[in-house]
Amino acid sequence: MTGRRRPPSSRSFRTITGAVAAGALLLTGCGALPGGSGDSREPVTVVTWAPSGDAAPEAANMAGMTAMAQAYGRWINAAGGIDGHELRVVTCDEQDTPTGAGNCARRAVKEKAVAVLGSYSRHGRAFMAPLEAAGIPYIGGYGASEEEYRSYTSYPLTGGQSALLAGTAGQLAHGCDRISLVRPDTLAGDSQAWLLRTGLTGAGRPAPLDIPASEEATSYNAEAERALSGAGTDRGCVTSVLGDRTETFFDSFRRLEPEGTRVRVASVLGSVGQPLIDRTGGRNSPFEGAYVTGWYPAPGDARWNEMRKVIREHAFRDDRIDPDDTGVQTTWIAYTALRSLVESMHESRITAGKVTRALGRGVRVDTGGLTPALRWRYDDMLGSEAYPRIVNSKVTFQVVREGRLVAERKGFVDVARTLVDASATR
Repeated sequence: MTGRRRPPSSRSFRTITGAVAAGALLLTGCGALPGGSGDSREPVTVVTWAPSGDAAPEAANMAGMTAMAQAYGRWINAAGGIDGHELRVVTCDEQDTPTGAGNCARRAVKEKAVAVLGSYSRHGRAFMAPLEAAGIPYIGGYGASEEEYRSYTSYPLTGGQSALLAGTAGQLAHGCDRISLVRPDTLAGDSQAWLLRTGLTGAGRPAPLDIPASEEATSYNAEAERALSGAGTDRGCVTSVLGDRTETFFDSFRRLEPEGTRVRVASVLGSVGQPLIDRTGGRNSPFEGAYVTGWYPAPGDARWNEMRKVIREHAFRDDRIDPDDTGVQTTWIAYTALRSLVESMHESRITAGKVTRALGRGVRVDTGGLTPALRWRYDDMLGSEAYPRIVNSKVTFQVVREGRLVAERKGFVDVARTLVDASATR
């Protein structure tokens, strides 16, 4: 998923927050955060990277992820660190380029990081090789690169976009007779179409009408017309997974709907989320009533309360951090997972090798209920050639009601069967 978003703040605010960040760097060095345990236990250094949106006009903006990492570091160190270890957080602007991703990975090696946590990059080939060579685990990436689900040094928290598409099939199968899918005209888009088809046919539904579309278009009138014709207006549904162009597609689609009708629409988190719903009119947005498949509980779930409290008390009103944003949530969960892991190790010195060995031995990682409890033993993995590193094949079903994403079904839904079937028949 692309995850591209425009920076919400003005140039003047960026100047102010940049000065604050620079001051923090001067105080702590290399992006590290202050605080310490006061005992003999050594600090634990971790790295989080994400693009800030400033590298180019079309660059992704996921700056909330690095800002969340910094806030987490301030909070946990104020409370005495993790199992007595000061948490030293190093952040890096990935710039949404292969060069930037590679530079951030080499930064992690230079800093002797024990892990890279809660990061975003679409350039897995550029960053994974340096981490593999140094033996640094990549824990809880956003799922924007294929390598995150293949590399032996990667420990994903979710099933990525593949799990979301498989979940969308299950969600649509209950309420839709005919379905149109608008997806990128790419190899990744081909895989999306196959996953949705596999899930729908497995549930006894017809295959969707597959409509490839350009990710760079500024209007989707032709695709919207095909989607509406294919779905119809009687128990028909239209789903789109176009990253930051999903908004553009559904704007075109709603304009073409016959007066007095409201076709059910659907998407996945990363293409549609609470920030987008808020920005496009809340309860009057084109996404009202939409099905949305996610990895985590809905934004209003009580399990997010601790994260929200940390943001209020330790983010210093940094408006890069939106607690409803999937990237911010992913970073929080990755740091929560590391905390659970380090506390289980009871070591005076934490290294990348020790973290990797603990993960390999099957230490059970708790994320506070935001995902199922996770382990990365061989037996815990999905067993699919297409998705060899997935250990969490569960998703959540959500729906937009009164402008808010809320749970459509309680708990997690396991989509392992669809993922395995799609992999076996591809």
